[in-house]
Amino acid sequence: MTINLLKTSFLVVFLLVGYYLFYIQYEKLLNLNLNFKNEYSQNEVFKNINNSIDNISNNNDTVNNVLLDKKNIETLVKQDNLDHQFIKLEVKVKKGDTFSSILKNKNLEDKKVYEIISILKDFYDPKKLKVDDKLIFYQNKKKIIKKFEINLDIDKLLVIHIGDTIGIEEKKLEKILHKISHEFNITESLYTDGIKNDVPQNILIKLIKLFSFDLDFQRDIRKDTLVSISYDLNQIKENNKIEYQDLNYALISIDGKKLEYFKFLTNDGYVDYFNREGKNVKKSILKTPLDGARISSNFGMRKHPISGYNKMHKGVDFAAPSGTPIYAGGNGIIEYVGRNGGYGKYIRIRHNNEYKTAYAHLSSYKKGISKGARVNQGDIIGYVGSTGNSTGPHLHYEIIFQNKQINPLKLKLPSGKILKGEELERFKKEYKKIYADHLNLLFE
Repeated sequence: MTINLLKTSFLVVFLLVGYYLFYIQYEKLLNLNLNFKNEYSQNEVFKNINNSIDNISNNNDTVNNVLLDKKNIETLVKQDNLDHQFIKLEVKVKKGDTFSSILKNKNLEDKKVYEIISILKDFYDPKKLKVDDKLIFYQNKKKIIKKFEINLDIDKLLVIHIGDTIGIEEKKLEKILHKISHEFNITESLYTDGIKNDVPQNILIKLIKLFSFDLDFQRDIRKDTLVSISYDLNQIKENNKIEYQDLNYALISIDGKKLEYFKFLTNDGYVDYFNREGKNVKKSILKTPLDGARISSNFGMRKHPISGYNKMHKGVDFAAPSGTPIYAGGNGIIEYVGRNGGYGKYIRIRHNNEYKTAYAHLSSYKKGISKGARVNQGDIIGYVGSTGNSTGPHLHYEIIFQNKQINPLKLKLPSGKILKGEELERFKKEYKKIYADHLNLLFE
C-alpha cells in the first residue's frame, strides 16, 4: 500500500514538472518566433525604404532640392499618392499676361509667386513669355497647384514643383529617330511639288538653301527635273511633336545632269555637304548674308547720311526690317562680338588666314554667339537693327581680305573645302552607306 502511494505521488510530481518545463520552453519558443517575425518585418521595411530611396534617387522626376533620407520617405509617398490624382490644366498666354499674373490667377500667394520667380530666373527668363505660349499646371483634388511645366525647347521641359520648398528640374523628353526618303519629278516648282509629295516645308527650305549655290530656281529648274532626298526626323514620344533634322542626301537631276550631295562631319568638326569626289557644295563666303533684302548703299565713295561728308563706304548696306535673321557668311570662328563704335552691335567672323566677314548695326545677337564660338555657313548669328551710327534698320556687311575691306558683290568666291587623304576615304565609306540606306527606304 505504502509502495503504491509512493509510486503514484512520484508519477504526479513527474507529470507536473514535465508540464512546467514544456510550458516554459513553449513560451520561450513562441517569444523567439515572434521576435524573429518582428525583426524580419523591420528588416523588410528598411529594405523597402532603402530600395525606395534608390529608386527615387534614380528618378528624373525627383525635386532637386529635396534631401532623400528615411525621414522624408513618408512625405514622398504621400506626395506620390497626390501626384496620381493631379488634374492637368493648360494655360495659353494672352496679351497683357505676365508670369506673376498667371501664377496669381492660380491662387498662389504673393510670397510663393515671388519665391517661384526668384528661383526660376536661374533657368528661364520670365520676361520671355510670349503670347500663345502654353503653360501646363497640375492641381490636386483640393485645387492646390503642385507643379507646372514650361517648354524650353521642343524636347526639353522645365518642371517646377511647388511645396514647402520650390524644386526645379530640366526634363529631357525621349526622342524616336525616323529616317525618311522621297523621290519625285517637278511639274510646277520644287516647292509646290515637294509639298504635293509630302515633303515637309522645313526640309524643302533646307533643300533650297543647299542648292542655292548652284541653281537659280526661277531659271534653271525645268519640267520633269528629278528630286531625290533623305533626311532624319525625331518624334518626341511624350507629345508627338516633330523635330526635323538635316538632309542626309540630296539629288537634283536636270536633263540627266546630276547635282548630288551627301552630309559629312569633317575633321574640323563642321557638318557640311560634299559630292562623290569630296568637293564642298558651298562657296567659302556668301555675297548676301540675309534673305529678302535690298541693297540700300553700295561699296565705294558716298556722302555719309549722318556727317554729310564724302567718305569711303567699306561695305554693302542691305535694308531689311528690324529683327530679320542674319546668317554667317561662311564657316569660321567668332573673332569679335559686342559694341564697336559707330558700327553699333557688331560681329566679326574669321574664316581662314585670309578672309573675315563683319556685320554691323545689329539689334541683337543669336543666343550662344560669343567670342571663340564656331559657326557654320548659314547659321543665324544675329538680327537686323539700327544701333550705332544708323538712320534706319539695315545690315552693314563687309568682306575683309588680308585685313582690307573689299567689295562683296565683286568678290571672286574662293572654292570650298576639298576632302583629301584619310578624310576623303572616310567620306567615301559614309556616303556609300547613306546612299544604300536611301535606296532601301525608297524601295522597301
